[in-house]
Amino acid sequence: MKLNGRKIYKGKTKGKTIVTKDGISFYGGIDPDTGIVVEVGHELEGQSVSGKILVFPTGKGSTVGSYTMYRMKKNNTAPLAIINEKIDTIIAVGCIISEIPCVDMIDINLIKNEQEVVVNGSEGTVEIID
Repeated sequence: MKLNGRKIYKGKTKGKTIVTKDGISFYGGIDPDTGIVVEVGHELEGQSVSGKILVFPTGKGSTVGSYTMYRMKKNNTAPLAIINEKIDTIIAVGCIISEIPCVDMIDINLIKNEQEVVVNGSEGTVEIID
């Protein structure tokens, strides 16, 4: 199944999803050295987003989150790609400066945890493989 959304940042990658219905704050919500969600009470608390396709509704929190995403990319702890329902400026800037493929305007209810997907930020599509 192919889902059409909006291009945020170019690039194409394939990987397993990690999905949450909670918003994500990269600054204070995720440890940039490990990629583990540390926000207390978050649906993904204790889980790593590193090397996965991170699927969530929208971002939240401080503008420092964009730089935190960049730091994660440099630390090799960043997600492979990001899929949002409605991106906010913090996540958009973070994806652009970190060169993380990103698509928004996707119905994330159609994507399950641990599914293999292809994110094509250049075309604004998400293809669900399994």
